[in-house]
Amino acid sequence: MRIESWKLILVALVCLGGALFALPNALPASALAMMPAWLKPVNLGLDLQGGSHLLLEVDLKAVFKEQAVSLVESARTALRKENIRYIGLGADADGLRVTIPEADQREKARDLLRKLDAGTEIAEAENGAMSLRYQEFAINEKRRAVLGQSIEIVRRRIDEMGTREPTIVRQGEDRILLQLPGVENPEHVKSLLGKTAKLTFHLVDHGVSPQDAYAGRVPPGSEVLHETEGRNGEGARIVVIRRKVELGGEALVDASAGFTEGQAVVNFRFNGQGAKKFGAITTENAGKQFAIVLDGKVISAPVIREPILGGSGQISGSFTAQTANDLALLLRAGALPAPLTILEERTVGPDLGADSIYAGKVASAIGLMLVAIFMLLIYGLFGVFANIALVVNLILLLGLLSMMGATLTLPGIAGIVLTMGMAVDANVLIYERMREEFRLGRGIVSACTAGFKRALVTIVDSQLTTLIAAVLLFQFGTGPVRGFAVTLAIGLFTSMFTAILVVQLMISLWLKYARPKALPI
Repeated sequence: MRIESWKLILVALVCLGGALFALPNALPASALAMMPAWLKPVNLGLDLQGGSHLLLEVDLKAVFKEQAVSLVESARTALRKENIRYIGLGADADGLRVTIPEADQREKARDLLRKLDAGTEIAEAENGAMSLRYQEFAINEKRRAVLGQSIEIVRRRIDEMGTREPTIVRQGEDRILLQLPGVENPEHVKSLLGKTAKLTFHLVDHGVSPQDAYAGRVPPGSEVLHETEGRNGEGARIVVIRRKVELGGEALVDASAGFTEGQAVVNFRFNGQGAKKFGAITTENAGKQFAIVLDGKVISAPVIREPILGGSGQISGSFTAQTANDLALLLRAGALPAPLTILEERTVGPDLGADSIYAGKVASAIGLMLVAIFMLLIYGLFGVFANIALVVNLILLLGLLSMMGATLTLPGIAGIVLTMGMAVDANVLIYERMREEFRLGRGIVSACTAGFKRALVTIVDSQLTTLIAAVLLFQFGTGPVRGFAVTLAIGLFTSMFTAILVVQLMISLWLKYARPKALPI
């Protein structure tokens, strides 16, 4: 049996590469610090290294309430523009209500309200009372969009914190499951996720006296907001701003923390359209105060001293270095479409992970030993070849998991143990074909060659069906199920490589140098 040179080179390169990437898993932490960044051990999941488990609920009612308020403002503007008299205009849980007293104006008002937003329907009473509601399909579509956007923003914020391999998945219609391996104190994460980070810029209304502001007497187009409390515990002042949003945080493209005159600040930069608008606003309102509002609180309200045309600016306030960094992170990640509420919080200790790792090691060692003994007893020397291939398979599997940056969970360890049991199946098929061919009168070399050729189709068919199952588990599974599917799928490829090519190489070398007279199986 002759093996081609390219197969020899391929086996050598793959084995060396696998050993290189698997090496960090056997090194102590002190040695790992001296290794290059691209050589790293396998990431351990929440169940192995401990961490935090949070179940978040998206406040969809707040979204629909905000949507209803926006509808009311749009309706007020449209009705006033057409001089249609109305009474009782206000927001409901999922729409608005209004009464049109004049019968001859109701049809026109109905047309105006219907055009306010797609997916709405109008109900009307005999006295002219109308209610505008979103239809069921529009509500479901909005719910899906808000949940998807919330997951994306949560992912950005967690990524910005540098957390490795978090699990962020949807649960039900309004919940998000968040698992953070290695994060034992989730307080900082909770504080960041507890902020919507909705940033808006408003002009300050200077026409309201402080007495009227404290009494709440402000014109319809303005509102009273509090300033964020100072870091030294100063009381929060109030600021009267115009409700109209001059510019929103969605125009930001970058934000970073910095220092100016020893004071922590947040530097930001607008996109092209935002920069143009920001320049126009500061040009037209020089000398006036410009309020920067985050989640309904005024961060600062500086006076515009001169036009700002560069598209960048600075937020100063009572920041510490940490709060400035956090605000910059939130601005870069974007605003949540709805507030998040923490429904469930659990911390998995590292002791439980250590127990799981120990149990996994014991299971792997016992599985490896039993398989090795079986192969030795049944196939003798060829069993030794299969056992060497099994060890190579385990090294390649660890090397690939490390190289891919995959996360190893407890079900993932189960997948590895299962793979080791399946890894020798291919060798059993090959050896049995060799026996058959040898009994039919073929020579040793011919029987070995025929054994590999005849078994190959059967091996590919059996591994392909398992691979399909692994792909389906990964596609439709979540969390631990995916971890199992990943190790199972990788193990299929490595076991086929070692069982066919590595074993074929060893048998070929044995035939070449030992020149046997009988088949030892």
